[in-house]
Amino acid sequence: QAASPAATRLISGRCARDRGSAMAQNPIRYRSTRGGASGLTFEQAVFEGLAPDGGLMVPDVIPDVSATWKSWKDLSFADLAFEIASRYCADDEVPHADLKALMEKSYKGFMHPEVVPSVKVGDMYIMELFHGPTFAFKDVALQALGNIYEYFLKRNKRRLTVLGATSGDTGGAAIYGLRGKENVECFILFPEGRVSKVQQQQMTSVLDDNVHCVAVKGTFDDCQDIVKALFGDLDFKKQYGLGAVNSINWARIMFQITYYFSTYFKLCPNCDSTVSFSVPTGNFGDILAGYYAKRMGLPIKHLIVATNSNDILHRFFTSGNYDKHPVQATCSPSMDIGISSNFERYLFYLFNEDAKRLAEAMENFKKTGKLSVTKPELERARADFGSGCANEKAIQDTVRSWDKEYNYCLDPHTACGVYAVNELRGSLKWEKEAPNMVVLGTAHPAKFGDCVKEAIGRFPEMPPALGACQNAPTRFEVLENSSQSVREHMENTVARREKQANEGVCVCFGIRKMFG
Repeated sequence: QAASPAATRLISGRCARDRGSAMAQNPIRYRSTRGGASGLTFEQAVFEGLAPDGGLMVPDVIPDVSATWKSWKDLSFADLAFEIASRYCADDEVPHADLKALMEKSYKGFMHPEVVPSVKVGDMYIMELFHGPTFAFKDVALQALGNIYEYFLKRNKRRLTVLGATSGDTGGAAIYGLRGKENVECFILFPEGRVSKVQQQQMTSVLDDNVHCVAVKGTFDDCQDIVKALFGDLDFKKQYGLGAVNSINWARIMFQITYYFSTYFKLCPNCDSTVSFSVPTGNFGDILAGYYAKRMGLPIKHLIVATNSNDILHRFFTSGNYDKHPVQATCSPSMDIGISSNFERYLFYLFNEDAKRLAEAMENFKKTGKLSVTKPELERARADFGSGCANEKAIQDTVRSWDKEYNYCLDPHTACGVYAVNELRGSLKWEKEAPNMVVLGTAHPAKFGDCVKEAIGRFPEMPPALGACQNAPTRFEVLENSSQSVREHMENTVARREKQANEGVCVCFGIRKMFG
């Protein structure tokens, strides 16, 4: 018999009281959603990436900050990031002074003094997450993750081989967060011909010796499958010290929680109302951070899942069926994803933290491409999330109408979020009952200039820093769609890099000279 919603909150909503004797004695530990690993420290969870049993790492409890969060309302973004991260990372792992310095370092390079500003447009707010070095929301988490990785590596004198898959923006953000870092090799896989020209140029024009871009002859899901397969090869993972930058890495989710709190404080400085968020999402990581923020105590009214035509998430929240369909190429390529990796973390809570049931469900999904939940579970899921889906015409129409009515240029992903909000006006009645509606602006429109031009008849204004890399020399490999080809490329590259290091050779000058 399924548990009632109230019972579910007691079962799956276990919270650690905010900093006090209980938390000091019992720091948060991490476990796999599938039950095969538990008791990991924050550092171990960060380096683990994908758990050995194929599951994702989650905290054993979710910190309850309901008694203290209002005191954060005047903090800077970096200080707020510290407050949140310190709830998930014990002081004896990363001393608070060090963690605070890492957060300050991570956000000092953003181009807006607020790091993540919000702009009122019509009766909505756009949370502009594109003021980081690669003009995409993933900078917020990956600048911090790069610094956390470097901190642990220096302390433990170890090496790390980062392996990530990107549908466009994760790759650039990861590369900019890890370029030039000591003791780190960074391999980024992207689907050949399925990212925007600007995204590919941004990734492949970074010529630092430790950055290795690979175009895979397949889809993003193929790239993601290769990453999971190589992480699942435990001998290979151990030998090369594999680390993750995709949102399968818990730290990605943790750092993204910050901007839900910071945006709330901008809209509700007296902390006396609720805020709703519409989140363009493909892999379910960005909106999952909002779910954690709500569970921590932030008064969020609605969380809206906004998809493009690759609508596995929208179909789930509509029917309770999570079924894999072929991936369609769209004008919002960062959301061209057929399987949302982070959705497993939410299912873990929806299944009342029943790791055995989840492991069986995910194994069956791997075989059949199908997963379903009970009617009571679907009702609970709908209480947690609303959803909407924007097809290609809806995206183009939304970009065009906002340019005409508000003189505001949306990127195609953010347009999905706006469309979903409009689609749900009638059912949610948000403009009357919960008027603080925020759409996450996930990328600068110039990263998707061709799509924007098709909608409004002109290219969006290109930021100078983004334009500077568009004619720069590039370096990347094209490989077949197989884990073996990627594995061999990684083995050969690492061996070559180690040989060069032993010989005291710096190849950076040679590469730049060759392509310059």
